[in-house]
Amino acid sequence: MSSLELTFITIVSMSAPLIFAVIGETITERVGIVNLSLEGTLLITALASFAVTIWTDSLYLGIISAGLIGGLIAFLIVLINFRFYINQIAVGFIFTIFLWKLSSYLGGDFVRIPGPYLDEISVPILKEIPFLGPVFFDNNILVLSSIILIPLSWFFLFRTKFGVNLRAVGENPSAADARGLDVMKYRFIYSFVGGVLIGIGGATFSLEVKYGWSEGHTLNYGWIALAIVIFGGWNPVRGSVGVYGFGILQVLSLKLQSLTIGFSQILPLIPFPLMILTLVLIQSANKNEGRWFPKPIRLLILGNQPQSLGITYKKDS
Repeated sequence: MSSLELTFITIVSMSAPLIFAVIGETITERVGIVNLSLEGTLLITALASFAVTIWTDSLYLGIISAGLIGGLIAFLIVLINFRFYINQIAVGFIFTIFLWKLSSYLGGDFVRIPGPYLDEISVPILKEIPFLGPVFFDNNILVLSSIILIPLSWFFLFRTKFGVNLRAVGENPSAADARGLDVMKYRFIYSFVGGVLIGIGGATFSLEVKYGWSEGHTLNYGWIALAIVIFGGWNPVRGSVGVYGFGILQVLSLKLQSLTIGFSQILPLIPFPLMILTLVLIQSANKNEGRWFPKPIRLLILGNQPQSLGITYKKDS
């Protein structure tokens, strides 16, 4: 296997947790809910998946438990917002701080315990494809699932009736309600689904990328995922491109450490100003319908932020 193939295998593997988190948050935000608990959710689910795996000696129970915890956290954010009309962003931020501290408190007994790992699964025929086969189709179940999730989530959101209804609720809940859609039912269900994917992203950190547990195990990756959702224009395919781009920067920074410490420290910071610039371009292009940009650039940067994103829905109003 060539060094180039090994490098791309590393990029795909390291990107798997963020793929789950970004697509989970994309689905959540498409239905109009901002789940700002990503940072804390990734930490607590990374811990939970590792702890359950150690206790039960079952990697799959660890993954399932992380997904359920992630879904429950997202469900609670919607419930608090729906019942008490408390701002979603404020609730999510409080959850982030609480879950961060809770993971530090509960995780002390699991530090430095050797981490279990998933066995590789080879996809027949596809694994024989030159270069692409070893990179994409000769991996463990979590990495393979993250790859499959990209086209699957896009197809669901943009090519199915359920996806159209989901986006309608996120764009204009009053109009969706008038069409007979149960707005809160959609928000509860798809926020839970998005939370499950975020939870699986946390599990992927401790069971695939960083075997085991340490304090701050996924530190800052929640904020990175939130930024990439914006960078991707609330589109799972474009968001995934952003994730793999961030993965390339991570691998470059690791490889360049031996050459120059300063440059290797700067590389991981590049995505943040880049995403701020992209957000400015998206807002400017949307406001002017992209008239300033050539058509290929419009297709690349135009984003469709859900119009009711983060806004509490009150049926009577």
